[in-house]
Amino acid sequence: MEVLQKLRQEPVIAYFSMEIALSNDIPTYSGGLGILAGDTVRSAADLLLPFVAVTILSRKGYFRQELTPDGWQVEHPMEWEVEKFLTPLPTTVEVEIERRKVKVRTWLYTLVSVTGGVVPVFFLDTDLPENTPEDRAITDYLYGGDRRYRLKQEIVLGIGGVRLLKALDFEVRKYHINEGHAALATVELLRQEKNLNPEAVRARCVFTTHTPVEAGHDKFHHDLVQEVLGEPIPLPLLKQLGGEEYLNMTLLALNLSGYVNGVAKRHSEVSRHMFPGYDIHSITNGVHGFTWTSESFRKIFDEYIPGWAHEPGLLVRADVIPDEKVWEAHQTEKRKLLAFVKEKTGITMDENTFTMGFARRMTSYKRPHFVFTDLQRLRKVKRKGAIQLIFAGKAHPQDFEGKKLIQEIILQARELQS
Repeated sequence: MEVLQKLRQEPVIAYFSMEIALSNDIPTYSGGLGILAGDTVRSAADLLLPFVAVTILSRKGYFRQELTPDGWQVEHPMEWEVEKFLTPLPTTVEVEIERRKVKVRTWLYTLVSVTGGVVPVFFLDTDLPENTPEDRAITDYLYGGDRRYRLKQEIVLGIGGVRLLKALDFEVRKYHINEGHAALATVELLRQEKNLNPEAVRARCVFTTHTPVEAGHDKFHHDLVQEVLGEPIPLPLLKQLGGEEYLNMTLLALNLSGYVNGVAKRHSEVSRHMFPGYDIHSITNGVHGFTWTSESFRKIFDEYIPGWAHEPGLLVRADVIPDEKVWEAHQTEKRKLLAFVKEKTGITMDENTFTMGFARRMTSYKRPHFVFTDLQRLRKVKRKGAIQLIFAGKAHPQDFEGKKLIQEIILQARELQS
């Protein structure tokens, strides 16, 4: 393909992420990590960077959420038409899982920017007739299954991804490991190095850590690692790089990356506390301006700040936009939101009422229930003017506390309404 051939003419940056949000029609993402990954890919295309991305196909998506009458989350498969959005490539590679050869193929999504930049995104897929039924399902569910299933997925992403790019004849200048899920890419690079030289791998790898809580870092007991992964590099070296009792994917990436960053100044401080002795920089999360700017605001930005879509920094001039234009655009988009709420829930909300929204993954450290921790105070606020609250978000299927939070929010909302 022409786009791939062009990228082979110079060294590329290879971006590895378990999830990448490219479109609502491609449900291979669960939350902020995937949204940020998608925006990184879009920005790379805007900047005309020599850039490729590698991710997991997740043929059955993350999950479709259902809430029972008592507010409990139930998960259902979210299957999508892969062939409708992606192009199959003939290239395949093999990885070893539980001492079996597992074949991995790839599907191509080509992201094209308004600037003319192009980024190919490779989706890894094990659903091939040559594989066992168990292995064909490895790339079915994003973050699905148990620890063994997760480790298998991370082998496909990290090791399979590196082998795929080599099979496609790319010269990779830098490997960007987006969160620890892809850390096994560093093990594969180390395996390929003469004399297993970690410094050579560090010179080629960049790592972004996202998780501010200890429980969010993937860890696998070495007994499980030996069963599933085997020994691509000597076990003593793997333990030295990733931890003695457990293989900690974040620690592995920290030890084999030449540059490491968190996603906010405070987050980098927390990360340095969790992993003392490591130089963890901070690059504050941003969004892809054009993607996340609503239609009404795009129109007024086009009118008053021409060129903003190509150069988002121009938005510092937003003070030139008359206040009434901003308010009109805001109300237009608010009406769209409230119409969407009514379509999905049957609930009619008032466009002239102060409205707060929370749309994030439902997990305890994000504190979605915080507004309900002092109901008396909330009632006092309401006496000064009506308030509307809109919540959206899923809890991980295995996050019992996150599911309880969803239920508590629903029950507290009912109590307040009554």
